[in-house]
Parts: sequence; structure tokens; C-alpha cells
Amino acid sequence: MAETLKAKYDAVVVGTGPGGATVAREMTKTGKKVLMLDWGSNSPIKGSNAQALGYIGMPYKSLYLINSGLGLVRAITVGGSSVVYYATAWEPPFDFWDKYGIDLRGEAAEIKKDVPIGPLKDELIGPSAKMIAKSALDLGYKWQKLNKFVYQDKCRATCDKCDLGCPYHAKWSSRMFVEDATSKGAELLDLAHVTKVIVENKKATGVEFCRHGKKYIANADTVVVAAGGIGSPIILENSGIPQAGANFFYDPLIAVFGTVKGLDDGYEFPMAMGQHMVDDGYLMTDMTMPWLIYDVFTAEVFRFDKLSNKSQLTIMIKAKDKLGGKISKSGWINKPFTANERGKLMHGFERAKTTSWIPTSRRNSTTCMSVTAR
Repeated sequence: MAETLKAKYDAVVVGTGPGGATVAREMTKTGKKVLMLDWGSNSPIKGSNAQALGYIGMPYKSLYLINSGLGLVRAITVGGSSVVYYATAWEPPFDFWDKYGIDLRGEAAEIKKDVPIGPLKDELIGPSAKMIAKSALDLGYKWQKLNKFVYQDKCRATCDKCDLGCPYHAKWSSRMFVEDATSKGAELLDLAHVTKVIVENKKATGVEFCRHGKKYIANADTVVVAAGGIGSPIILENSGIPQAGANFFYDPLIAVFGTVKGLDDGYEFPMAMGQHMVDDGYLMTDMTMPWLIYDVFTAEVFRFDKLSNKSQLTIMIKAKDKLGGKISKSGWINKPFTANERGKLMHGFERAKTTSWIPTSRRNSTTCMSVTAR
């Protein structure tokens, strides 16, 4: 039997990623009584491997194996995957949304006033990124700095914690919007696993969730489900919308590693520079990573001889996949990895492994590892 929370809310927001945190913050600004619920913990970010494993390494909670054999990762923590993302800022495809009568230019301009957006200063770009950029420009690519959601005065050039969670508050994450909302009166319950939306007379009236082994019901005039590309479909399917999990994308990626003599890789901001190969359907960037994640990539393709090797120059290829597949209400994920998508990645792989990317005096070998990410 579920216990009903005594408070009645104007809105309950499920999920504290960029979507949920933004909605909660904006509603709180207007005086609404808002409850935020998140399955993850609100413990302070430490930027440690152990903590990161807790919110990205839990099978069928944050780490999924798709039927195609690829991995899919999300972060279960307050702030969601924005805690572990590489903070790359891309503008929405305005022309695409214009076709549907949706103009996002005003919202894009507004968010630029609220969060830090801009390319990294030269002193924050590491040696790996600079080496790749020089080679790319020499080969005729339009390689350039990428915009980042970063408070650059707080950023540390030799830090390797970007994808573990930034403990220095240099990388913007939606935790900052959560903190803003709670400072203005919103409530936050972490470790709250929402299982379904309660519907009465065809209207959402609240949610059911589990916390510390007990079931609860939170009632509200408005229910916002913003639990991410995996969490939201599961909740909605369990709420009586069977097609909620149909058709999604996951942006498959590979990382191409080249061993370079004398390079101490991994201690710099990842995805500092790159190029969107629009006609080819993929993005190419530099991508350093801490030893834990690097070793996962390496073990995935059985290159145990390269484990914990810091002399790696890394290029990421992330492809655009088509909508398809199904997320079941129990959390099983099925999505074909098509020949077209594989072809895009291999096209990028062949481009990335060109030996001209690496100075002749420092070349050694190249290996490809793959994983998928949202």
C-alpha cells in the first residue's frame, strides 16, 4: 500500500536533467509549489572513479546492453547525464523545427544569457587536441573549437574529471538549475524511483514512486515526466501508453586510438575541437578520457596490451542514426545497428586512422574501439 504525501503540489517534475531542472526552475520562479523527484543521489560530486561507477556503471539501471551487442550509458544522479557529459554546446537545427511551426531562436538566445557558452580559451586546450587540430588543418579539414558550457575561470587545464563529474563547478550541469529551484522553494527528493503516472478521468493527477524501500504517491495539478530518453518511455509505458518506447535514436560512436611516443594523454578537456561532417552523417572530435573509461574501451576489443597506456591520441566518431527500435516497460532495449550506421562509423574510422594525422616522428600504431552513447 502506497503512502500519500500530505503536501499538494502545483507540479511534480520527474527527473532533474536539463529538461526537468529547467521546467522546475521556471515554474518555481512564478511562485508554483514544485516537487522534483530523481532516482539518483544528490551527494556532492567528487569527480572520482568510484562515484562515477555508482551512477553510470549499474547494469539495467544506468548501463544497458542493446540486442545488437552495443552498450548504452546514462547517468543516474541528480543532474542526470549533464553531470558526465563533455559540455559541448550545439545550437538547435532551427530550420528543422521551423517546418513544424516551432521557432526556438528566442529560447536559444535566452539560454545563452543563463549559462556559459563559448569556445575554450587556448590555455584550456590540451596537447592532444592541439596535435589533432594541427594535423586536421594541414589535411584541409575545417577543424575548429567547439562551444562549451563551461565557467572557464574555474576550469583546470590538466584535470581529467570532465566525464566523472566536475567537483570544481566549472562545467555547467543541470544540478545548478536544481540548486536554483530549491533555493527558491522547490522541494527535491533524491533516491526516488518513479514507477508510473497516476491517471484519473484521463488526467494525470500525480505519480507513484519508491524511496528507501517504501511506496509513495505525490499528487499535483501538473505532472512533468522528464526522466530522459530511457526513463521517460519506461514510466509512460507503465502508465498505460504502450507505444511510448517506440522509435528512438542513440548516436552510436567509436573511438580511434593511435599510440604516440611521449604523449601523456587523458589530462585535458575532451571534445575541445572538431568538425561536423554534415554530408557524411557524423561528427569527429578529439576525445581524451580517464583511465577507467579508456580501459573499458580497450578491453571491449580485447587489446589488453594497451590497458592503462597513456600514450594514446584519440579521435571520436559519433554517427547520426535513424529512429527505430523499442524500449520495453521492463527496461529491455532493442535497436538495430544498421549497415548504414556501421558504414558511417567505418568511413570516419578510415578517415581518422590516416597516418597523416600523427607527426611522422611520433607514429606507432592505431586501434579502433566502439561503444554507444546518448
